[in-house]
Amino acid sequence: METQTQTKPTNNTTMQETTAPKKKSKGFVIVLAVLVLGGGAFGVTKYIHGLHHEETDNAQIDANVSPVIPRVSGYVKEVRVKDNQIVKKGDTLVILDDRDLAIKVQQAQNALYAAQANLGAAEATTQAAQAGISSSQANIGTIDAQIEAAKVNLWRASQDFDRYNNLIKDHSITQQEYEQASAAKQTAERQLDVLAKQKAAASRQTSVVTSQSGATSKQINVANAGIKQRETDVDDAKLNQSYAVITAPENGVLSKIFVQPGQFVAAGQSLFSVVLDQTPWVVANFKETQLDRMKLGQKVTVHIDAYPEKGLEAKVTSFAPATGSKFALLPPDNASGNFVKVVQRLPVKIEFVDPNNELVKQLRPGMNVLVDVHLN
Repeated sequence: METQTQTKPTNNTTMQETTAPKKKSKGFVIVLAVLVLGGGAFGVTKYIHGLHHEETDNAQIDANVSPVIPRVSGYVKEVRVKDNQIVKKGDTLVILDDRDLAIKVQQAQNALYAAQANLGAAEATTQAAQAGISSSQANIGTIDAQIEAAKVNLWRASQDFDRYNNLIKDHSITQQEYEQASAAKQTAERQLDVLAKQKAAASRQTSVVTSQSGATSKQINVANAGIKQRETDVDDAKLNQSYAVITAPENGVLSKIFVQPGQFVAAGQSLFSVVLDQTPWVVANFKETQLDRMKLGQKVTVHIDAYPEKGLEAKVTSFAPATGSKFALLPPDNASGNFVKVVQRLPVKIEFVDPNNELVKQLRPGMNVLVDVHLN
């Protein structure tokens, strides 16, 4: 009896152990079948999707960013903006100490006044020279009149002398009368000669004065050129002084402000940036093996990582002229060392169809996105 009692429990345990593996095996098969069917369905779906789409998550939001750069060097006097502030075009951002620039403006103005004084002196000299020319020409005119009178006087004296010379041979006149006629002729000749020399001297003086007038005219031209140069210097100095006030180049939002009052900034130094108030776009870096069927104008669906549940409609607008590695600081040189083929990526610009969408306005440069290009 004891043996039979012990045998029955043993048979029950064996039956339970046999049934359990069968149930586990059946459950495993069901789970495996579900996984296989699910994986197959997922694979088929992805394959069909891949026939008509190209995707990449190597994409970011981009926008126009304008650096704020001073045109003159100086010490910062005042900073009128703060981080992330919205500004309008022409708003004052930073003011530099312009006292040294004001001194340069005054120096340029003083140089202009000196050039204007030189011009006045040259003009006065020219006027005096022109007056001297007029006086010399009038003197020459007077001498010409005197020469004409002297010529008439000499002609008359010569006629008297010739007549007296014939009469003296016949002893019709006295020797004294003949000598008087000869003296009158010689006096007329000497007077004509003196007047001719006076005219030559007056002509030489006129030439000298005319030459001086020409020289002063050149001085006036030089003085006028000097005045124009000094006026340009004044305008340049005033323009540099106006650069002491740094304004916003366009509407936008400021980045972090890196300057403080009292800091020295150099011309051409980037102080901070302004993200322009314009529609952003997407730059997607596709593998070169994905570009065979991509074309301009194809529809694109953009999913932003910050808003994963929302998709934005966009389109392909341009392809970069070279791969991203060509624009790197140290571009690869495959001609040196061992060559390892690496799949390159080409930047593709994608623009939103509706730039006024509220979600588009919330995008910021640098945000990660997932782009899906519809090939067909």
